[in-house]
Amino acid sequence: MATESPSFPRPIGTRQRFAALLTATALGVYLLLLVGATTSLTNAAAACSTWPTCHAPVDPLNQTQLAVAWGHRIAAVVVGLLVAATAVTAVLGDVSGRVRTTLVTAAVLYVLQVGVGAVTALSGPAAIVPGLHLGLGLAIFGAVVLALAWDLELATGSEDDTMPEPEPLAPDSAAGVENAEAGRSLPSGGLERARLTAFAYFKMMKPRLMWLLCLVAAAGMALAAGPALTPATIVATLGGGVLAIGASGTFNHVLERDVDQKMSRTADRPLATDLIPVRNALAFGGLLTVASVGVFLTINRLAAALGLTAIVFYSVVYTVVLKPNTVQNTVIGGIAGALPALIGWAAVTNEIGLPALALSGVIFLWTPAHFYNLALAYKDDYARGGFPMMPVVRGETETRKQIVYYLAATLVSTVALAWITDLGALYAATVVVFGGIFLWTAVRLHFEQTEAAAFRSFHASNAFLGAVLVAVLVDALVLTGAPF
Repeated sequence: MATESPSFPRPIGTRQRFAALLTATALGVYLLLLVGATTSLTNAAAACSTWPTCHAPVDPLNQTQLAVAWGHRIAAVVVGLLVAATAVTAVLGDVSGRVRTTLVTAAVLYVLQVGVGAVTALSGPAAIVPGLHLGLGLAIFGAVVLALAWDLELATGSEDDTMPEPEPLAPDSAAGVENAEAGRSLPSGGLERARLTAFAYFKMMKPRLMWLLCLVAAAGMALAAGPALTPATIVATLGGGVLAIGASGTFNHVLERDVDQKMSRTADRPLATDLIPVRNALAFGGLLTVASVGVFLTINRLAAALGLTAIVFYSVVYTVVLKPNTVQNTVIGGIAGALPALIGWAAVTNEIGLPALALSGVIFLWTPAHFYNLALAYKDDYARGGFPMMPVVRGETETRKQIVYYLAATLVSTVALAWITDLGALYAATVVVFGGIFLWTAVRLHFEQTEAAAFRSFHASNAFLGAVLVAVLVDALVLTGAPF
C-alpha cells in the first residue's frame, strides 16, 4: 500500500498530504457552492456594482447582503488558489493520467466560472444562461472528488480484496452466541421474566433507528409548515412514524431469524434465540402496522399510504428481495429511509412537494455512504450470512471508493436543498463543518483500513445527518420566528 512518494513537489511530498490537499480543495469548492446559493437566494449580488472588488451602489440593499457578497468574492479567491495548487501538484507529482487530466480540467473550468461570475456581476444575471454558474461549480466539485477517489484507490487499494468463503460461526468464540444461549432459558421469577420479554419486544422494534428517522420526518414537517407547525401534527406524525419503524423492524426480525443465528452481531436477537415465538412476533408486527396506519389516518390519507408503503418496502422489498439478492441492496434500500421526509411533508400539506423530494434525495444518497462503513466493519458477518454486501462482492477497495462517491453526491444534494428552500447560514455552516468531518474520516479510512476506522466514518456519517437535520429544524422553526 503506497502512501509515500518522493515525486510530489514540496511542501506536499507524500501521498497522504496530496490526499489532504485534494480533500481541502473539494471542501473549498463545496463551501463556495453553498455561499453561491446563499448569495443567489438573498440577492446579495445586487449589493455589488463592481468586479473583482465589491463596492456598494449608491443605494445599497443592506449591509448583510454586502457582507454575503464580499464573502462570496473572498471565498472564490481562496478556493481558486486551492484549485490551482492542486492542479500544479498533479502535473508535477506522481499521479495517474486520469487524475492529472481531471484536475487540470477542473482548473480550466474554474477560470471559466470566474469569467461567468464577472459577467454576471457587471451585466446582471440575464446576461448569462441561467444555471451556468452553478453548473460549472458542480462540475468542478465533481471533478475534484473523482480525482480524490481515483487517487485514493490507486494509492491504497488492492486489485482483488473480495471476501473468501467465510468460516462458520464458532459457538465458543462469539459473544453474541453466549447471549443467545442465555436467552433461550427465561428466568423463573415472574417480574424478571416479564421484564426480559418486554425488552425483547422493544428490541424487535429497532429503537436505534427511531431517533434519526423521526428527525427526518420532523425536518420534513418543519420545511412544510415553518413556525405554523402545530403540536398535534408533530405528535401524530412522529407517533405514527415510531409505530411504523417498530412494525418494519419486527417483520425484519421474523424474516431474518435463521440468518441472524449465523452472524455474531445478530445471534442474540429475540427470534434467533427463540425467546419470542414467531406467531407472537407476527401478531405484534401486525398490531403495530394497524396502529401506525390508524394514527396516520388522523392526519390524512396520503400520510397513511406513505407510512404503509414504508413498512412494506422495508419488510418485504428490502428484507426479502433486495438484501439477499443484489449488491445494490443498500442503494435501493435507501428509499425506506427517505420516505419519512415525504411523510413529514405530506402530514402538513397533504401533498408531496419539491422541498420534500429534495430532502428525501439527501437521505437516499447519504444511506450508502453511511451503511457501507458498517458493511466494511461487519464484512465477515455479512459474508457468513450470505448477504451480497458491497465489500463481500466487490471488495473493500471498491467499497471505500463508493463511500467517497456517495458522500460527494450527498453534499451536492444538500446544496440543491439550500437552493430550493430558504435555509440560511446555520444550515450552510453545519453541512460544511460536519460534511468536512465525514469526508475526512472517509479519506482516513482509505489509509488505515481497520475496523476502528470504519466505525469512525460510520459515526461521522450519523453525526453529519443528525446535525444537518437539526440545522434544518432550527432554521425553519426558530430562525424564522417560531414561538418555541
